[in-house]
Amino acid sequence: MSLQKDVVASIDHLALIGNFLPRKCGLATYTTDTFTALKGRYPDLQVDVYAMDDHPGLYDYPPEVTGSIPQQERVAYLDTARAIEKSGARAIWLQHEYGIYGGAAGEHILALLDRVSIPVIVTLHTILEKPSADERRVMEGLLRRAARVIVMAEKGREILERVYAANPRSIVMIPHGVPDRDFVDPNTLKAQFGWEGRETVLTFGLLAPNKGIETLIEALPAIVEANPDTLYAVLGATHPNLVAHEGEKYRDRLKALAEELGVAANVEFIDAFLEHNELIDYLQASDIYATPYVNPAQITSGTLSYAIGVGKAVVSTPYVHATEILADGHGVLVDFGDSAAFAREINALLGSERNRVKLSERAYARGRTMIWPVLAETAMREIEAMVAAKPRRLSKTQSIFTPLAPDFSAVERMSDMTGMLQHAILSVPDRRHGYCIDDNVRALMLMTAIEDMDEQVRDKWMTVYAAFVQYAWNPDHRRFRNFMNFDRTWCEDEGSEDSNGRTLWALGVTAKRATAAKHRDWAVRLFDETASLAFDLGSPRAQAFAMLGAAAMLGAHPGHSLARNILERFSNDLLALVEETRRPEWEWFEIVLAYDNARLPEALIRAGMMLGRDDLLRTGLSTLDWITQQQTTPEGRFRAIGTESFGRPYADPLPFDQQPLEAQATIDACAAAFKATGDRRWVEEAVKAYRWYLGQNDLDLPLATAQDGGCFDGLMPTGLNRNQGAESILALQLASCAISGLSKASESVAGPDRAVA
Repeated sequence: MSLQKDVVASIDHLALIGNFLPRKCGLATYTTDTFTALKGRYPDLQVDVYAMDDHPGLYDYPPEVTGSIPQQERVAYLDTARAIEKSGARAIWLQHEYGIYGGAAGEHILALLDRVSIPVIVTLHTILEKPSADERRVMEGLLRRAARVIVMAEKGREILERVYAANPRSIVMIPHGVPDRDFVDPNTLKAQFGWEGRETVLTFGLLAPNKGIETLIEALPAIVEANPDTLYAVLGATHPNLVAHEGEKYRDRLKALAEELGVAANVEFIDAFLEHNELIDYLQASDIYATPYVNPAQITSGTLSYAIGVGKAVVSTPYVHATEILADGHGVLVDFGDSAAFAREINALLGSERNRVKLSERAYARGRTMIWPVLAETAMREIEAMVAAKPRRLSKTQSIFTPLAPDFSAVERMSDMTGMLQHAILSVPDRRHGYCIDDNVRALMLMTAIEDMDEQVRDKWMTVYAAFVQYAWNPDHRRFRNFMNFDRTWCEDEGSEDSNGRTLWALGVTAKRATAAKHRDWAVRLFDETASLAFDLGSPRAQAFAMLGAAAMLGAHPGHSLARNILERFSNDLLALVEETRRPEWEWFEIVLAYDNARLPEALIRAGMMLGRDDLLRTGLSTLDWITQQQTTPEGRFRAIGTESFGRPYADPLPFDQQPLEAQATIDACAAAFKATGDRRWVEEAVKAYRWYLGQNDLDLPLATAQDGGCFDGLMPTGLNRNQGAESILALQLASCAISGLSKASESVAGPDRAVA
């Protein structure tokens, strides 16, 4: 087939993920051939190869491999996603096969794809018509993420549409690639393999029971009777998984079967995993290629494609790929397990050189449409189209800052008479996950923060959230429970340190800010009963939450000794942490970054104001200054510390996944800093964090749904996490209350002409 001589790709950089030689499997050969075809057709194209590694350290990968991914190490998939993002690759070409990626049904690969922002094209090497629940979940995840999906047979397209409801416009059929070899007379090559004067039938590929080799061996007595010099060559090493399970027992059983049938002299087992060129030489030297496979659903066979590519007369069972590629007289099909039919058809071809050559020539003509350069060009056209169709981000021009008025609608949507549900599927509450005290104490604080609210509505919902907190207290363990099922049964006897610290925080805030005396009285009583649990908290964040509650309580009741003790003890602990972990470039409480980061400096600032201690204020302000720098993009926008940053000692923060909680914490901390100093720099930092909700972020996408008070769950590299859970909605609403209060405070300090809004 003639190809354009000078082909230039508009895409200059790709990432290719799959197995790679010297790993011994068909997918490794395919990925390697894909790489070679791309580089041969587009010499200036940069192709970064990321090879899946089932035995880390075993394979001596060539320089073409940019990096390897240990199959079972999920963190390695995330590291690879970050490497691809940084590399400048314009698209990812993924080779997908079950069994080569880690996690249930290979789910780890979804974690990688969810953390890159570039388009993805996926070649599916197996498409299951009856997948397990995990297999379906992974395939549907791939289909959601992929801009293009390559199938190698039309049956694959049909299954994707019927079983997985795939978008037909995203599916493209590109046959398995084949080598570009001349059509040759087999007899000119037989001498190098010792096959002179013998009519040779070949089967090659990794040896395993699903290849149906027994069927051909059982056909040999009838073939040899008509053609005594026939040789059946079985080429290929035993599949590594089979060797690991039972050694070479399967190969030995096949040899024993040949002995039993009296055709051992007509069977040659070539136990080797051959280099590409040597493999093709064997194939060209054979007269007939046979695939007696036993799996009717097999959609792809690289060995069959190679046989067609070099022009072999093929006799095959009618599995899916064979029925398509051998249609219209390009090969011969016989029933599964029908040894007599194999013998009849092979004898017919061996008995008529004219018919055999004619069939070979027809196969070769079809193979010209499948050579690797054709595959490379076809795939590159699809890649260029999907990159061109990638949605453009919104303009990064600075918009006028207009804070949203607090809106209880989405919080009420997520609440019932038990409390606030945790999670949602899009905007619809997901009752499967029930409730947690973390969200209900945040909702309780929101009831004290919204100024313009109908008092009957406030009373109703404050009572609901307070009742949840009251019921969560477990006096036997002296801890608050956290997670509750939808049927109101508790999932544990005591919640996490963080959830207990947050509950004390909410009780202190309610005691100070609740509009109704009955709610203030209740909060003081429960705080007094439970707050001593704070002294058992070891987590710095849990301690900071308790400090925030204690500071609020001390603000409402200046003589409250328990609140003062909490502030004094934990303030000193936080100061000691900073001294222990401080480095010239690291002004922080821990050697890692995590969630709700700004709550730590906020706790010191508020403690410093309540206790009159300048040392607490200085450290609180310096650590807040440091964390706001870490949360600022080169363009000066707020960038929430991504969840992938968690647990990386003394490492620069990573951008994704960004969650609404971080912006709210920063706004509150900056409000505390402004109250302590009157420095308008902190107002500007708070406004920058609030604008993150409105679309001034890395993806230029608003998380707030202004029409109903909702908020999406976060920013992923590929866009928004469009679920709207309780934590995200509450973060937005509490942030809106805080920014409104800061605006008023700023006006009173700076005058109306310098107001924040």
